[in-house]
Amino acid sequence: MASSGSGVDEAGVSVLTPLKLVGLVCIFLALCLDIGAVLSPAWVTADNHYSLSLWESCWKRANTDDSWHCNSTLGTDWQIATLALLLGGAAIILIAFLVGSISVCMGSRRHFYRPVAVMLFAAVVLQVCSLVLYPIKFIESVSLRIYHEFNWGYGLAWGATIFSFGGAILYCLNPKNYEDYY
Repeated sequence: MASSGSGVDEAGVSVLTPLKLVGLVCIFLALCLDIGAVLSPAWVTADNHYSLSLWESCWKRANTDDSWHCNSTLGTDWQIATLALLLGGAAIILIAFLVGSISVCMGSRRHFYRPVAVMLFAAVVLQVCSLVLYPIKFIESVSLRIYHEFNWGYGLAWGATIFSFGGAILYCLNPKNYEDYY
């Protein structure tokens, strides 16, 4: 039987709360979405004539065959910065997921709550910076005369950021205050 208000049972082992388990699921989803975003071939597309990812820029020339011509995007500083910030955030999310998973297997879970939350907030800051930088620099540097849109790769990166933020909030909540819910 759990002692009143402590979140620790009589044997002294920390009880896993549903909030922390849902937080761990959020971290896992953020990690999966980050992997999908980094590997996505479509961050910006334009009427089946232009496609931009984090790795390459591809286009079809007007009045020619249907072949695509591609160049690496790692030649411009803002695209390298976007990729570095996004990969840095994904690496921090991976570390937070590993620490959170290990804490589930160990008896002293409470010692890991705050570091996981801090890591997730740091990842959110990095990823928000990359996701704000990307469209600003894209619109500033690429002049497309056709309709273009930010596509599903960019959306996956925002989804990963939102799930990371949700996981960080869940790891910040104090289980002593929510004992009535479980």
